[in-house]
Amino acid sequence: MSETTDQRDLSFAPADPERARTIPADDVRFYNENGYIKPFRVFDDAETEANRRYFDFLLDEIKRQNDGRDQYAINGFHTRCAGLYDIATDPRILDLVADLIGPDIVCWGTHFFCKLPHDPKAVPWHQDASYWPLSPARTVTVWLAIDDADRENSAMKFLPGTHKMGHLEWKNTERDAVLGQEIVGAESLGEPVYDELEAGELSLHADMLAHGSEPNQSDRRRCGLTIRYCPPHVQPIDPGWGDNVIVCRGQADPERWVHYERPEGEDLSPNNRPQARGGN
Repeated sequence: MSETTDQRDLSFAPADPERARTIPADDVRFYNENGYIKPFRVFDDAETEANRRYFDFLLDEIKRQNDGRDQYAINGFHTRCAGLYDIATDPRILDLVADLIGPDIVCWGTHFFCKLPHDPKAVPWHQDASYWPLSPARTVTVWLAIDDADRENSAMKFLPGTHKMGHLEWKNTERDAVLGQEIVGAESLGEPVYDELEAGELSLHADMLAHGSEPNQSDRRRCGLTIRYCPPHVQPIDPGWGDNVIVCRGQADPERWVHYERPEGEDLSPNNRPQARGGN
């Protein structure tokens, strides 16, 4: 983590249920209390299959480049890949996000989390905002199911209500893991809820909600696309953290958030690729 992260405001700001236009008010209240809401069906069967073929294409391209990157490496390419740009700016997704963070929306990150069959890596219990030099902590993550995600193939798990507990104590994990942080004593923080989704559905969760996933011991792949959205008043603390951004709706200070227009193609070259930022 950055030396400047102690400057961050890691409090949770509840959404206003009365201003919601797409999400029912009771569901917004559920989000405020629990830190997540699910599921929302956004993509129909044909679109879902197209999303899966698109990810398969990206994964094949990463493998073709043969530079040591694996299935977790498709991270931060939303300003360089037209297909990712289009998903991140889909108005059906943005309408949901707006009900939680307001009408002005910045997309600062995307990351495919693909657990291949029998993938031994876990994602230990963690809070995303613990990794990110952003303040205040107002990012909402969309987790879009590319494949069906269930308990058998390592669906993500939430610890409801932990988003209101502040920055939880963590240690460096000793597990074979995708990410390095692991919350201390997570088993005492409540009963986990599985983020089980059918392909084409999505969930939304707050950046301070504790979550993680186990190794995929099944014969089925489990792939999801995380899309990170925040309101433009959020401040990137470390240099470069506002430099790979789509201003999806409204206005944003260009000194804080550097907006990219839609790219023309699919650029997965490793040059200037952003580093991993949180996980699911």
